[in-house]
Amino acid sequence: MRRIRRQVRKRNPGWSRATVPPAALRLIEKPVHGVKLKTVSAVTVAFALACLAGFMAGRPPVVAEAPAVQSTAQNAAQTSTQTATQEKPMFLGLRTGIYHVKDLAKAKEWYSKVLGVQPYFDQSFYVGYNVGGYELGLVPDADTTEKHAPSSVANWGVADARAVYQRLIELGAAPQEAVTDVGGGILAGAVYDPFGNVLGVIQNPYFKLPDAK
Repeated sequence: MRRIRRQVRKRNPGWSRATVPPAALRLIEKPVHGVKLKTVSAVTVAFALACLAGFMAGRPPVVAEAPAVQSTAQNAAQTSTQTATQEKPMFLGLRTGIYHVKDLAKAKEWYSKVLGVQPYFDQSFYVGYNVGGYELGLVPDADTTEKHAPSSVANWGVADARAVYQRLIELGAAPQEAVTDVGGGILAGAVYDPFGNVLGVIQNPYFKLPDAK
């Protein structure tokens, strides 16, 4: 045993901890897996910009529409037109012109001759004539002594206003307003019938009866 220890000492003469230089420290860098953040951000932004450019290229151009400016009169006209189209008309047309007469029998005889037709309704309280789809009614009134004021006149359509006016005068009517052109070729006039009523006649080439439904 002593020999072995001597041999070891001879192979490593002067060995001690102090004579062994310390090993240099080496920093080992571990490899980083993946892609750097800067690289990822650049690629993502480029791709997003390319998609946005393609989307905008496919869209039609947007043209700003100027708001429509309408005057108060135009708005009112549109409103009244809409209201007129939405509401149904209340009046279906002229139905009856009423004349008051003191002697119903004489009035019936006179109007039958003037109109050229007999009454379709003949009673002691009312006599009614069908005149081209409208009605002329005679009502007995014992207090009728004077000519009625022409506050409202029922104008009956005729083909020749001047000829009819003259015929009424020949049959005993009194002039109330001579036939005149009231505009656009429309002729109108009126007479007093023998019972004091104002009987108007009108020649209107623009008025047409609606088709029967």
